[in-house]
Amino acid sequence: MSKVTIVLLVLLALLIIGVVVLYFLGKRLQKKQEKQQEQIAAAAQSVSMLIIDKKKMKLKDAGLPAAVLAQTPKLMRRSKVPIVKAKIGPKITVLICDAEIFDNVPVKKEVKATISGLYLTSVRGLRGPIAPAAPKKKGLRARLKQKYDEANAQLKKSK
Repeated sequence: MSKVTIVLLVLLALLIIGVVVLYFLGKRLQKKQEKQQEQIAAAAQSVSMLIIDKKKMKLKDAGLPAAVLAQTPKLMRRSKVPIVKAKIGPKITVLICDAEIFDNVPVKKEVKATISGLYLTSVRGLRGPIAPAAPKKKGLRARLKQKYDEANAQLKKSK
């Protein structure tokens, strides 16, 4: 056997070991996430609130309680998370929003929301349905491609 085949076999073995480790690590993390989702669902309560503001900002700058910051991992503190500032009863509260519903949260509207501690999990309109979020603005490249496709369609039609 040549040196090249030995190196390739070693690399293949390392790759297989890496895939197996990632598989079992992924399964463990998935079980952990399912447990957390069950805990969130168990502590969920429905509340009516007025959404004041929503932003994606760093946890340090969000104005969350010190206990929350102490519990979060150090790497997570610097990442941006969806934050919603809402008035629940007479008190203004800062909530961490679920990333999936962040775009659908209306600003300066009264909503019926499901919260679990400081975590906002779902939002429903209090007076009628919530208007869908405005579509994202297309970039320059996407607009030019759309014009190009329309022009090509016109040319094919005229032929």
